[in-house]
Amino acid sequence: MESSNTLNRRDFMRASGSTAAAAIAGTLALPAILRGATPASEPVRLGHIGIGVRGIQLLSAASSNPGCKVVAVCDVYQPHLRKAVGTANNPDVKSYTDYHDLLNDPMVEAVVIGTPDHWHEQMLLDAVAAGKDVYCEKGWTTSVAAAKRMREAIRKAGKIFQLGHQGRQLAAADVARQMLLDGAIGEITLVNLGRFFNGAPDRPPWRWYGSFSDFTRPDPQKVVKELDWERWLGPAPMIDFNERHFWHWRCYFAYGTGQAGDLLSHEMDLVQSVLRFGIPDTCVTHAHNAFWKDDRESPDTWLSSYVFEKQNCSVTFEGCMNSRRQQTPEFIGRNGRLIFSDIGQNASLFETYADGPAYRPARYPQPEPDFFFTPGPEHRRPDHLTDFLNCVRTREKTRCNEDEAFIEAATLLMSFESHRQKRMVRWDAQREEIV
Repeated sequence: MESSNTLNRRDFMRASGSTAAAAIAGTLALPAILRGATPASEPVRLGHIGIGVRGIQLLSAASSNPGCKVVAVCDVYQPHLRKAVGTANNPDVKSYTDYHDLLNDPMVEAVVIGTPDHWHEQMLLDAVAAGKDVYCEKGWTTSVAAAKRMREAIRKAGKIFQLGHQGRQLAAADVARQMLLDGAIGEITLVNLGRFFNGAPDRPPWRWYGSFSDFTRPDPQKVVKELDWERWLGPAPMIDFNERHFWHWRCYFAYGTGQAGDLLSHEMDLVQSVLRFGIPDTCVTHAHNAFWKDDRESPDTWLSSYVFEKQNCSVTFEGCMNSRRQQTPEFIGRNGRLIFSDIGQNASLFETYADGPAYRPARYPQPEPDFFFTPGPEHRRPDHLTDFLNCVRTREKTRCNEDEAFIEAATLLMSFESHRQKRMVRWDAQREEIV
């Protein structure tokens, strides 16, 4: 029989969860400008570069945000540029096909870069040299050397930077972090992550056209007439026009790092948000095209294992484009598990469970969660773009600033290099290199 001054595990979890939630609520009791209210000064004047799949989403968010005004848009494909002009919510918006012209526009205070990854470094360097603050989509870049140059340029110019990991706008990671620090599930030794997709034969992963749900192939003859192909390639190897490379660039390593820079980076950013361990010590990746036998270079199956040696913690990532199952972020401790409700960038809820089997036959009662977190009004915080806009005005650091971006880049590139070199890689913290 329990004594009156002894908490059982369920009561402890409820208590620690309430304490964590209260602590986070206190940290979120911010001035109005940091809660997402419109800044007192005039809206930030934005220029958007790259209006493709993700770029048009960013533009739509900006055009409806009272903290900014879209004054310029840029794309090398005319249909995208026309769509951008119609989405900008500004009849006087200027349109450009050369991003240098946008950067030279004195009306532009800050830029949003939504181009393929192979363009991120040069556009960011040019933007900060032109005196602009920068919001850039993930993955940050395609080499550690580039990440170093980007970080140094931002620091030297004193510019505000935000990397586009929108999961940082959610309070759940902060509440989970406090609970783990309080020992809610014991020492964390393993984290499981995953991303899965199972498209129909006529809707293979990463083969969309202009939006995540559009699989209707445009006439390539018309596309090439309305596209500045050479300018789109930029720093990538010069090749004749290839519509599959243009529309489906994530499938090819000339323009990005495949699942590492797209899906894994989101999941590992949540791990960083919760644990804040920084760059892992080692990584080994096994990847191959197991199902989609088209001309893609980036494997459809991507398995990475990281180790944080000083923290005695391992992280696994499973990427599979032949299944609809879901592996939401799962933090495993000696006394239980903390499981988020959704993929990294959407993980707004979580539950904790006592230690036990992940599967129980239907004839046995399923375990009930010890604690369930759902955000309330006290957890309100500005969305990711608004955080950037607020910091442009206050000159404070953003949530996913250049230091966090460097951690993201090094982490995803360890996975990519392990696959490319077919071996385990290690992070040399002194030299800041993958070895």
